[in-house]
Amino acid sequence: MSNIAVIGGGPAGLYFAISLKLRNPSTNITIIERNKANDTFGWGVVLSDETLSNLENNDTVSAKYIRENFAYWDDIALHHQGKKMLSTGHGFCGIGRKKLLIILQKRALELGIKLNFESEAETAASYMKQYDIVVAADGLNSKTRNEFDNVFKPDIDMRTCQFIWLGTHQKFDDAFTFIFEKTKHGWVWAHAYQFDNDTATFIVECSQQTFDAFGFANLSQQESITICEEIFKNNLSGNKLMTNANHIRGSAWIRFPRVLCDNWFHKNIVLLGDSSATAHFSIGSGTKLALESAISLAKHIDAENNTTEAFKKYEDERKLEVFRLQSAARNSVEWFEDVERYLDLDPVQLNYSLLTRSQRISHENLRERDPLWLESAEKWFQKQAGNIKTKNVRAPMFAPFKLREMKLSNRIVVSPMAQYKAKDGCPTEWHFVHYAERAKGGAALVYTEMTCVSPEGRITPGCPGLYAHEHENQWRKLTKFIHEETSAKICCQIGHSGRKGSTQLGWEKMDAPLKENNWPTLSASPIPWSSENPIPKELDESDMKLVIDEFVSATKMANRAGFDMIELHAAHGYLISSFISPKSNIRRDQYGGSLENRMRFPLRVFKAMREVWPESKPMSVRISATDWLESEGVTPDEAVSIAKMFSEQGADIIDVSAGQTSIDANPVYGRMFQTPFSDRIRNEAKIQTMAVGNIYEADHVNSILMAGRADLVCLARPHLSDPYWTLHTAAANGDREMQWPLPYEAGRDQLWRLADRAKETT
Repeated sequence: MSNIAVIGGGPAGLYFAISLKLRNPSTNITIIERNKANDTFGWGVVLSDETLSNLENNDTVSAKYIRENFAYWDDIALHHQGKKMLSTGHGFCGIGRKKLLIILQKRALELGIKLNFESEAETAASYMKQYDIVVAADGLNSKTRNEFDNVFKPDIDMRTCQFIWLGTHQKFDDAFTFIFEKTKHGWVWAHAYQFDNDTATFIVECSQQTFDAFGFANLSQQESITICEEIFKNNLSGNKLMTNANHIRGSAWIRFPRVLCDNWFHKNIVLLGDSSATAHFSIGSGTKLALESAISLAKHIDAENNTTEAFKKYEDERKLEVFRLQSAARNSVEWFEDVERYLDLDPVQLNYSLLTRSQRISHENLRERDPLWLESAEKWFQKQAGNIKTKNVRAPMFAPFKLREMKLSNRIVVSPMAQYKAKDGCPTEWHFVHYAERAKGGAALVYTEMTCVSPEGRITPGCPGLYAHEHENQWRKLTKFIHEETSAKICCQIGHSGRKGSTQLGWEKMDAPLKENNWPTLSASPIPWSSENPIPKELDESDMKLVIDEFVSATKMANRAGFDMIELHAAHGYLISSFISPKSNIRRDQYGGSLENRMRFPLRVFKAMREVWPESKPMSVRISATDWLESEGVTPDEAVSIAKMFSEQGADIIDVSAGQTSIDANPVYGRMFQTPFSDRIRNEAKIQTMAVGNIYEADHVNSILMAGRADLVCLARPHLSDPYWTLHTAAANGDREMQWPLPYEAGRDQLWRLADRAKETT
């Protein structure tokens, strides 16, 4: 390992060489760089306090020079529609890329590292024969990666927005600044930050549609710059925008490629920096990723006698951090790609959405950074929700909400959760206790599990229904108790199992047919749920009329039983959902084919229900916003149209779920993983939504609401483990305005004292 070649003299290559030379001074390291020593084509780079600490622990000498040349700022500023929103406590620092390179070049020379500038690299294969180790730090368009692409297997995702990297002498030294300007061709925005006393980075970005409308692709760099100067003239104070990319022919606008390689090494070659993985500039972590990966690679090469083992440990260690950063970057870049759907939000909400876009900053994290700003934002949220009586500032989750004449005391919803405890469709004492406890627990709205419109519409023999008088009577006992003893409202979710019916209880074999006493099933097309399930009957007109009548009858019963709200279950592969998804609907008549045709029967059902449901009471629809099948199933694009169609027929809110429509689905799980679908429907279609799916903390709830990603938030599993989740959460977070059942106030007071004591000791 005594002779090492580094292809590329950017920050990654230089810092790796420095890091290894410090650990093993006898190592001979040669850096091959095609540009001149003082050439660079970026402007400023951003690092965090955490990265600075890592650099200081690795090399105090270069870290000292870097720190001395940093521009620091603590604030983030948003300029939009003539208003400026400012929040603090964010802790960023910037340095010119050129200055950083000069510092690292100087340090490398001090340590005896050989720097070959203006040297065009040979093939990586040739260096493999000449050197013990070849480090490919040759950047975004890595020739090494391309040379062995069959080994490295790069996944390159070209993002949709166009951007141009510029500089300016306009001062942006008070804050990391985002500027949004509306033009005749669409929205254009800038990311601006200071990196030395005289110069700031100024990245201009826009959608492909706006890019095409301006004709930027056919303009010279200077012509593009002139247009950008005009767009942002109110923020430039007469200062010019500058380019240092004159070596690039054409406009210099580019799309960002997200790069991730399956493999990071091949024999004695290893990838480093942008050649192996990239992070979008909107989270400012590209250089951080490169420098910290350089430290890791040097550490493992020094520690291991075996090169392969060193590379493997480096790859395993850094891939985890890359996944984390790229996940945050994906959230951030998607926010900017879709930013036009947010730009009519109130500036307060827009700013909150911007700050939390990557999901690395949560609601309570913002409170730690800038408590005064967050308090003002929470006041705004409560005020726009109509809460003018509150004594203290309350979190968004405790804001009231109204649907038609139904008034909710907060934004927490207990999601539908199947219990499988009904007898012949009739709810039992189990249901009474289960739902009553959760209504007492503080949530504003409690859902029943899917309540079926017929015996054949049940999922399992343990599923409840609304098709017999005894069902209605039992549900009425529950609603009466909830209305008399709690402030909660209760919603009945009404559905038909379709081809997923006649199956075993949930804790038996999920979705598997009953071992005996099966009943016939229905679906949009004669396609079984799985190879184990029977072929369902394809609904004909007479079946449709019968099913509509059953839904209408159940709706009337729900009203007489005292429910405050009903929801049509049109998701998760059940009967109504089977019509909506092209995966389960292959009909060739007026109910199949186009989305409009596939929606024909679901809309008939909804309309019939709405006509017999009281005008003063709200109705919801649960949809699967994606089948997780890409173009083979319902897509998020179609979900927006589906929501609009139901809304036009009188749906007051859309309960946005996803998947469970096909055994072939490939869902992408994660924290709040279905919330983006709710976000899109709410902000693109301007329809009220409920978010659901792996939401389990108050932080999640408050972030979703404050950012305008949903109007109500549904939690399932947290309410299974703790029926009093809402009351407990309020107490833990210092909220003293939640109403508790009178007999429980002694417990409330103790919980308050314990919560206060815990805060005092932390």
